[in-house]
Amino acid sequence: MILARFYSLSLPILLSVFSAIPLMASAQPLTKPSTPLSPAQVTLEPKALAILKAMSDRLSGAKSLRFTAIATYESPSLIGPALAYMTRSEVTLQRPNQLQVLTLGDGPATEFYYDGTMMAAYATAENLVAMAKAPGTLDAALREAYRTADIYFPFSDVIVSDPYKDMVEGLKTAFVVGQSNIVGGTKTDIVAIANNQVFAQIWIGVEDKLPRAMRVVYRDDPSRLRHLVEFSNWDLNPAIAADAFSPAHLKKAAPIPFARPEPKVPAKTKSPSGEPQ
Repeated sequence: MILARFYSLSLPILLSVFSAIPLMASAQPLTKPSTPLSPAQVTLEPKALAILKAMSDRLSGAKSLRFTAIATYESPSLIGPALAYMTRSEVTLQRPNQLQVLTLGDGPATEFYYDGTMMAAYATAENLVAMAKAPGTLDAALREAYRTADIYFPFSDVIVSDPYKDMVEGLKTAFVVGQSNIVGGTKTDIVAIANNQVFAQIWIGVEDKLPRAMRVVYRDDPSRLRHLVEFSNWDLNPAIAADAFSPAHLKKAAPIPFARPEPKVPAKTKSPSGEPQ
């Protein structure tokens, strides 16, 4: 489950490829161990699984798709209560292996492109680009982008080749909460799922079978920080321009390494007497 593996990172990771977000937050390590669910808590309702499977079939069956994802991340503040940070991503996907993500948020604007052979992360304001060879499948490219450069998208679960397989991996609990007429401006089925690491609640359109929202809490997070993604503007099988996944402006940008961002250590300064401070 990609959601469980990567979504616990509390700030938009794509932004950190280029610079840290200058907001007053104090990340706290999650040291409390996760307690496995007891056998009595293990229940997989067939109806819940059927709703997830229908969503997966609708998403994986589209040859191309576009949507908007607004992600809200919580992170502890210096005084304790959580602060919220947000990103808005315009996502274009063409199966089997092409992706474009244009992101605005509480930090620098970024763009990400994957054309089946190369992936690129572009800093809009700075005109910087990090490029690297990529695996031939989207699922592998998403894993490689995270492994090498800390790039992760909170909507990864809905763009992988088989969302159902991704979500039910290690699943211990799945049940139907009910329905909503509020989320996404349409009637949705609400499904809750959990494994030994994460608890997630997903709103899925009753008629169109498309995800409308996803809310996640981590079981080993003592602060119980909440992470929310809202989906809108769904467009399945749109026509997509040939250069959408390798735009010309990337060739004009200044190159930087496609690598995991390292914390900057302040340089030592000398006192008037010449001693290091």
